[in-house]
Amino acid sequence: MKIELNKNEKIEDLGFKHLKIIQNKTGFCFGIDSILLSDFAKKIKEKSKVLDLGTGTGIIATLLCGKTKLKEIIGVEVQKEVYEMAKKSIQLNHLENKFKMINEDILHLNKIYEKNSFDVIVSNPPYKKKNTGIKNEEEKKTFARHETTATLEDFIKISKELLKEQGEFYMVHRPDRLVDIMEYMRKYKIEPKIIRFVYSNLNSKPKILLIKGVKNAKPFLKVENNLYIYKKNGEYTKEIKEIYHSSDN
Repeated sequence: MKIELNKNEKIEDLGFKHLKIIQNKTGFCFGIDSILLSDFAKKIKEKSKVLDLGTGTGIIATLLCGKTKLKEIIGVEVQKEVYEMAKKSIQLNHLENKFKMINEDILHLNKIYEKNSFDVIVSNPPYKKKNTGIKNEEEKKTFARHETTATLEDFIKISKELLKEQGEFYMVHRPDRLVDIMEYMRKYKIEPKIIRFVYSNLNSKPKILLIKGVKNAKPFLKVENNLYIYKKNGEYTKEIKEIYHSSDN
């Protein structure tokens, strides 16, 4: 089937199991944070029903379809244009039997799905608080980077409502929001279980954090080894190369 691309849309090869993604060159394109989250969450159990909150163009959901044996993943995206791109990527990758999209605000999900419906929730939410930072002129970039319709607390609250008992929650965010993240996770009974900090290089401050929580689990937090993106010479580290260039086996 031929996929019709709109103006400024392009197909990008993900370099993994022949998967591809459609992006708008003038909009917000996925970054390494989404790649790292999909790798961080790749140990989800077989036949899991997964929800991707704020899926954007579907990069995380697409990679999880290739990295795991999930049963179904539903991507939630509020922007109509981005939602339509994600649907075309699903067709491009022949993932219609696994990956579904809905065009909706996450604040309305409790009216669509029953409580305790999902085994796993993944999310790469907007990092910047409302009314902070310089907002990009492109509306779709603003939605991707700034809390507009939903806040960090909203993402965690709805995850608590929709996760099954002992369901898993995976999120990528910025270290400067760590206190907020831990506060909201505890508030909504998603116990932080694993955290990993990501650094540009050995001499930098952490720029990304990956966190896993489990609904109504007992307290015990494991801090994994730091992940470094670049070596001294500017090349990707061995681990990052392995994440980006996984074999098709």
